[in-house]
Amino acid sequence: MTGTEWRIERLEGIEYWTIAGEARRNALSRAMIQELLENLERLRGERSVRCVVLTGEGEKAFCAGADLKERATMSADEVHQFHRSLLAAFRGIEQAPQAFVAAMNGAALGGGLEMALACDLRVVVDGAEMGLPEVGLGIIPGAGGTVRLPRAIGVARAKDLILTGRRIGAAEAFAMGLVSRVAPPGRLREVALEMAALVARNAPVSIRQAKRAIDGGLHLDLDAALAHENAMYQDCLRTKDRVEALRAFAEKRKPIFTGE
Repeated sequence: MTGTEWRIERLEGIEYWTIAGEARRNALSRAMIQELLENLERLRGERSVRCVVLTGEGEKAFCAGADLKERATMSADEVHQFHRSLLAAFRGIEQAPQAFVAAMNGAALGGGLEMALACDLRVVVDGAEMGLPEVGLGIIPGAGGTVRLPRAIGVARAKDLILTGRRIGAAEAFAMGLVSRVAPPGRLREVALEMAALVARNAPVSIRQAKRAIDGGLHLDLDAALAHENAMYQDCLRTKDRVEALRAFAEKRKPIFTGE
C-alpha cells in the first residue's frame, strides 16, 4: 500500500498514513494529492479499517501548505486543476466512512491546516504552530479554510485567525477547540493511536452514520437536524453489528463488529 508520497502502516482496525516529504516540509504537491485520492478510493471498500491517522514525516512540519516551488512551474490551467484535486481530496477525507485523526507533528500552515480541518479529530504536538497566512499572500484560504474553521471554532475566532494571518501554538489551539488533544514532545504517535483505538473499537456503520449525522445536521434547523439524525439512526438499526452488540452485552464480552 505504501507509495512514493505516502507511507501506510496497517494496525488493528487502524491505518497510519505518513506524508513522505520531510525535505519539502510535507508540502502539498500534485503527486502527493493524487496518491491521497487513490488511497481514499481504496479505503472506501476497507471494512476492516475503522480509523485513519494522518501525519507528516519528521518533526518540523505536519504540512506547510502548497509546494510553492512546484506551483511556480504551473500554468494557470494546471493551478486550477490542482485546486480542484485539492478540494476533492479534502472532501474525500471528510466523507470517508472511516474517522480521520490529524496527528500534527509540526507546523500546519495554509493548506496543511485546511487538510487537518477536513479530519474528524485533531491532536497536535506541543510546540507546533498553526495558521492560515493566505491573506498576506494576496489570496484567501481556498481549500475549505473559510468554511471549516468557523464551523470548528466559531466565526469570531475564525475571522481573528484568517484576517490577521497570525500563527497560534498548541495551547491556544486547544483552548479555542481547534484541536482536542495536545501531546507532549515524543508522544504524538502514542496519543494519536490511543485516540484512534477508541474509535476503532466501535461499529463501522455507526462511525460512518455518526459522522454523517453531525456533519449533515450542523446547520439545519432543529427539526430538520433531528429528522436527519433519525435517518442515520435507522440505518444502524438494520445492521448485524447492532444485534452483535446486544448479544455481547448479554454474554458479558466485547462485541466483534464486522461492518454488516
